[in-house]
Amino acid sequence: MTDNDLRDIDTSKPHSARMYDYYLGGKDHFEVDEQAAEAVAFTWPGVFVCARENRAFMHRATRVLAREHGIGQWLDIGTGIPTEPNLHQVAQSVLPRARVVYVDNDPLVLKYAERLMRSSPEGRTAYVEADVTDPGTLLDRVTATGVLDLNRPVALSLNAVLHFVTDAADPYGIVARLLGTLPPGSALALSHGTPDFDPETVARIKEIYTRSGTGMQLRTKAEVTRFFDGLDLLEPGIEVGHRWRPDPAGADTTEEPTDAEVSLWAGVGIKP
Repeated sequence: MTDNDLRDIDTSKPHSARMYDYYLGGKDHFEVDEQAAEAVAFTWPGVFVCARENRAFMHRATRVLAREHGIGQWLDIGTGIPTEPNLHQVAQSVLPRARVVYVDNDPLVLKYAERLMRSSPEGRTAYVEADVTDPGTLLDRVTATGVLDLNRPVALSLNAVLHFVTDAADPYGIVARLLGTLPPGSALALSHGTPDFDPETVARIKEIYTRSGTGMQLRTKAEVTRFFDGLDLLEPGIEVGHRWRPDPAGADTTEEPTDAEVSLWAGVGIKP
């Protein structure tokens, strides 16, 4: 990345997307992000497991929606820095015609957006820079791409993003606004950090993020379930991330993590 590329990127404070890249073993972050991420890891070594399992949930949920429900369009908010396989690669492995619009508010993601544009010949991808806390502008920019047909079902993907939206920003209203734009048959795939399994550790992690300038609000299972009000939950309902339809193929090769290591509630719901 050149000096010109860095001009629009604030490297004076850590960013959650770049910290997540560090947790996943990526290289697209800065020293300030690494320092903050290491502070989290010192307090909670399971953060690396959590990031991995969150990514795995996204892969499984995407395949389920494409294979079992025939959904061929995704709106992925809080995309983060590209880490293969990306959502469109998973979706297009099932439905080559799948279309995906990625959304993130970190300018660094835009610098790497070319990786997100490598669609199958039959499908399409696009990237827009927008913030989930401004759903009106976000939807306008998504519509302007022309990639998604909002008259047909769309899967709204909100993985590990809403715990960075505090109640003051009305996260339930945001999700309702986004889903309200989508037609029946659309879906919500969501994962969300929780204090339910290790509240003391989670409280310390929240302090680290807050000191770094990133607001955070972890939510209980009941609070996460509320995001799915009015939707038909797919089995097994709201579950700890690694136990939402686990892949039998990996059961014998990887030791199952504990709920406290994962500390994410996850679910998928269909709009009736």
